[in-house]
Amino acid sequence: MVTFTMNQWAILGLVLVLGWLLGLMSRSGGRRWRRAYQQEHEAHRVYRAETEARIAAANERIAELERHAPAIGVGTGSAIGAAARGRRDDLTQIRGIDRDTELRLNESGFSSFRDLARLNRSDEAALEGKLGLAPGRIERENWRDQAALLARGRVEKHHGAFG
Repeated sequence: MVTFTMNQWAILGLVLVLGWLLGLMSRSGGRRWRRAYQQEHEAHRVYRAETEARIAAANERIAELERHAPAIGVGTGSAIGAAARGRRDDLTQIRGIDRDTELRLNESGFSSFRDLARLNRSDEAALEGKLGLAPGRIERENWRDQAALLARGRVEKHHGAFG
């Protein structure tokens, strides 16, 4: 069995007293860290609540936009079929046709340059009405001439004439 000397007992007592004092001092510092943790925890809770509110608002806006989105047109199936068979041209190459107008043209049954090149004046007027375009726009922007050039593969001539 190990026996301690008087000096060893004194040192052991001092270490115990110093440990007790350090524990008391660190306890007040612990309150400070606990307070900082609680503040951080509260800030995180508020951030999560705000994030969830933003996500809910975004989902509501998406649902609203989906409710007001135009229905898929009658010709969409044929346009998709034409694209699958490789018979669909990029109508946005024609000056005056953007992606939205191209989609509406596809839904109306126009998926190639040849389809647009074959239009006559009465077909143009009907198409303008169906697409909600200003009267005479197709003729002013020369869609038929542009489509005819692109259908024949004369891309450079098209770019030169209609830039």
